[in-house]
Amino acid sequence: MMKYGDKGFVLILSAPSGAGKSTLARILNGRHEGLLTSVSTTTRQPRPGEREGEAYFFVDAESFRERIARGAFLEWAEVFGNYYGTSRAFVEEALSRGQVVVLDIDWQGARQVRANMGGADVVSVFILPPSHHHLVERLRARGQDAVEVIERRMAEAAAEVSHWNEYDYIVINDDLDRAGDELAAIVTVERLRRGRAKGRIQDILETFGL
Repeated sequence: MMKYGDKGFVLILSAPSGAGKSTLARILNGRHEGLLTSVSTTTRQPRPGEREGEAYFFVDAESFRERIARGAFLEWAEVFGNYYGTSRAFVEEALSRGQVVVLDIDWQGARQVRANMGGADVVSVFILPPSHHHLVERLRARGQDAVEVIERRMAEAAAEVSHWNEYDYIVINDDLDRAGDELAAIVTVERLRRGRAKGRIQDILETFGL
């Protein structure tokens, strides 16, 4: 694996449900080496087929709360009675290897990560659908949700979209190929920043006596 710099960065991806974030994340992984999707820690019970360290790291509630108290999470939340969080140690170890760590989190989690890491190591992208109407149609096309569930998701979507201006980049998913290109370009540009380039160019600099 090519080492792009001395240190990687965190790539936050946020979007309303149905905007295509998971699909774009898979496309991104296919176009860039050195990306690592963060594995969350949770207190919910493993589902059939889920393996420790792949889908999640599974812990009990007491252990999770102890980790909160000692600042072991970059972000965490309680959802329907279960805790979910992003391990600080997991992320920092990956960054030290020059990897890009992808976090699939909402705007509240993004705020926590920025507060805990500062801006230098965090790049955030908000993925927008082309319109409210398109998002409704995408959710309906899934054929999985009742009308009331779709209505609730759309209310949640409006709340999520209202925080678009807290992000570094905006990708509009009106064309999957183009949106995938734009997301991949963001990673390329961020990897080329001067502050992340030293490890990649050190051998070249030494040939100039620098």
